[in-house]
Amino acid sequence: ADVAYLRSVLPSTTEDAFFDYLASLDASEVTVSAVPEGSVVFARVPFLQVKGPLLVVQLLETTLLCLVSYASLVATNAARFRLLTSPEVKLMEIGLRRAQGPDGALSASKYSYIGGFDYTSNILAGKLYGIPVRGTVAHSFIMSFTSLEEVQPRELSPLAGGEPVDFLALAESWLGRVCELLQTPAEKANRGELAAFVSYAITFPRDFQGLLDTYCVRRSGMPNFCAVALALHQLGYRAIGVRLDSGDLARQSKEVRRALRACGAHFQVPWFETVPIAVSNDISERSLEEFSREGSEIDVIGVGTNLVTCPLQPSLGCVYKLVEVNGSPCLKLTEEEEKMTIPGTKTIYRLYDAAGHPFMDLMALEEEPSPSAGQELVVRVLGRLGEASKVVPTAVEPLHRTYFRDGQVCEPLPSLPEVRSYAQASLSLLNPAHRRLHEPQPYPVAVTERLHRLLAELQQASQ
Repeated sequence: ADVAYLRSVLPSTTEDAFFDYLASLDASEVTVSAVPEGSVVFARVPFLQVKGPLLVVQLLETTLLCLVSYASLVATNAARFRLLTSPEVKLMEIGLRRAQGPDGALSASKYSYIGGFDYTSNILAGKLYGIPVRGTVAHSFIMSFTSLEEVQPRELSPLAGGEPVDFLALAESWLGRVCELLQTPAEKANRGELAAFVSYAITFPRDFQGLLDTYCVRRSGMPNFCAVALALHQLGYRAIGVRLDSGDLARQSKEVRRALRACGAHFQVPWFETVPIAVSNDISERSLEEFSREGSEIDVIGVGTNLVTCPLQPSLGCVYKLVEVNGSPCLKLTEEEEKMTIPGTKTIYRLYDAAGHPFMDLMALEEEPSPSAGQELVVRVLGRLGEASKVVPTAVEPLHRTYFRDGQVCEPLPSLPEVRSYAQASLSLLNPAHRRLHEPQPYPVAVTERLHRLLAELQQASQ
């Protein structure tokens, strides 16, 4: 059917032999090598190499670029958020409503998890990929309640068993005590919000959480949550968290923590002081920097739009270039050195210093002997090819592995959690000077002297 469709759209002069060839394509002649999933890669370094019949590998160009570009972009964006956040703070991807359609949303959930996010609110991503799923109460749920009369049922049984208790009445009794402690007028606590909290708690007593800013955090959301959470505690349950979704999130998180600590101390409920505080509301890299600068009591951060749409760089400039045909190296010439291809079939090495940090990626022709630890290497760094440098690596790592050969996958493919762990380990190995997000020290990518001579010869021959 695919070949028949191509016949209908290609020029009528296209030879039948071309369509016969397409119908008989065989992947057994294609070999694919790549860096392991989750690897840190740098500009100009080939992270995937395809060998095979020219027409076949050309047909793969668009597919491969589509598969790797957005995936790498989102994983990179997620990693930037992770680097700006302390390890104990959990990151939750909540971008489904802002993503470029369901396919983009699923990809964003998957690759933000690889980049270092802990959870997703996308339940389909949880089902398909096993990513831990988390979410919070919606404003619309809370706003759908207007009075305490709407709470049905009203009763909840204690965790240890026993007769059901009028939970609404219990929560109301706690509300007065909480408002007195927090010095807020009890009449200012929105009764529709209290009804929503009570209804949620009765339905999910082991998983109760409060969204505090539907009305007023200080006068309504906070006292209503504390009242319901303390009522749950009296019956043997423990609330699991609160969320803030507007305003000065860092400041509010500190105010909420002070209220939680006050309630925990006054009512002798120690766990109350450590109730997790989650935040959302158009979180960006700048938001995280402000949280760090100002200090906060935030435990969970939900990021949506600024994660899945990658507004700082909406696309990743991955390219797929021909570098050798029938054993003859190819070179794409351009006036911009950074866009000039590096010719020939290559092997890529990562060089490490004595501290265990990678300090340079080195491209060599495939037939060159592998460099070794402790060996002095003469290299040419891209961007300053006119001068040779000498380096002595403490360790040398070949970056590429062969994943596909003779029509078969020939390397075990890791699970998603394994890829995520590998990505975090790769990032942690980077020198902090290379890893920082503002004015990082450029990471050098170099070629061997032999590869440099080939490059110069091809440039000279083309003039």
